[in-house]
Amino acid sequence: MEFHEQVLANGLEIVAECNPAAHSSAMAFFVKTGARDETAAVAGVSHFLEHMMFKGTARRSADDVNREFDQMGADYNAGTGEELTVYHAAVLPEYQDRAVDLLADLLRPALRPSDFDLEKQVILEEIQMYEDQPPFGADDKARAMHFGSHPLGHSVLGTAESIGGLSVEAMRDYFHRRYSPANITLAAAGRIDFPRLVAAAERQCDWPAVPAERVIQPCVAQDGFRALRKESATQQYLLRLSSGPAAEDADRYAAKLLATVLGDDSGSRLYWELVDPGLAEQVSLSHCEYQGAGTMITYMSCDPDQAAGNLARIADVYGKVEAEGITPAEVEQAKNKVRSRIVLSSERPRGRLFVLGTDWIYRREYRPTEADLAAVAALTADDLVAVLAKYPLTRATTVTIGPLAELSAAQ
Repeated sequence: MEFHEQVLANGLEIVAECNPAAHSSAMAFFVKTGARDETAAVAGVSHFLEHMMFKGTARRSADDVNREFDQMGADYNAGTGEELTVYHAAVLPEYQDRAVDLLADLLRPALRPSDFDLEKQVILEEIQMYEDQPPFGADDKARAMHFGSHPLGHSVLGTAESIGGLSVEAMRDYFHRRYSPANITLAAAGRIDFPRLVAAAERQCDWPAVPAERVIQPCVAQDGFRALRKESATQQYLLRLSSGPAAEDADRYAAKLLATVLGDDSGSRLYWELVDPGLAEQVSLSHCEYQGAGTMITYMSCDPDQAAGNLARIADVYGKVEAEGITPAEVEQAKNKVRSRIVLSSERPRGRLFVLGTDWIYRREYRPTEADLAAVAALTADDLVAVLAKYPLTRATTVTIGPLAELSAAQ
């Protein structure tokens, strides 16, 4: 493996992990923009804009875009989150230049009013579908409660009101401010010819630079409980958010190991307590990291008759681990699971692509797979207990949605 980096004159960063033994090439433009960068007036514009990228450019129609990806046999997509919008493709190595050209062209969309009006209806339908399907927007509602006025509490989809009132001019202004080359990283992994990658970027990404800073505001998490009735639901759903290590925090490894011990989908404490005896259909604990903040997210779905008891059982599991700690055997089992996932995902260039890109954007570092494996291997039960002390799971924001008219927080 060889790591390379270069910055173009306009500020576009290029990073690559080159593996001459790989059989594919994966590349992506990571745009440092998402829901946290939006105001209430344009909430959801980042996600809407991602949709518009595939509606055509000055050089290509929407049909051209899809046809060219298909001609290459590309595995391609895009996604928008709270902090990043990513446009990615995995192709055979001989299509490296062509894939970069197509992805770069996508990032200069036509943003035609006719396409904007049609796609707006698609987004509005998506928002409605999100509210009408399990877990009925519970994650958005939980984040809004947990983060309060902090930008990380914004919905990625936005609201029917913000999208309905959004103009194509407002989208163009947002695009101009956020899609600056200095706010974009081109990352690549697999069998990559780095000089050719740089040359292609220089040809295709000669974009004007504008300031695109992100203000990292302090985050003060809120505790609370909210029960919402959804008569059409057949199950009760729960989202519980506690604070956790941020993307820049070395404790993130211990947090992910802790989540595996307590909330993995098999062999974890929550699994044996709720899923194995048939008290819940699903239950999990995961760690999610952002710039300047992090969350530990508990998710559960169960029969409404079991909801109150399961809330108490989750609280008991978290209270017990904070009081009694974690066994070395649990830590070793969790290490094996996490290390296996790291290795399995890294064996494909596309898997390495996302690790490479997020490591660079969040932490300005290149970490080979071996470094992540070593970080996990070095963890002890004491490290996990220390994370629990900093970020107690017994303090949380909880949202539950389902057919129950009343449901109280577990004591």
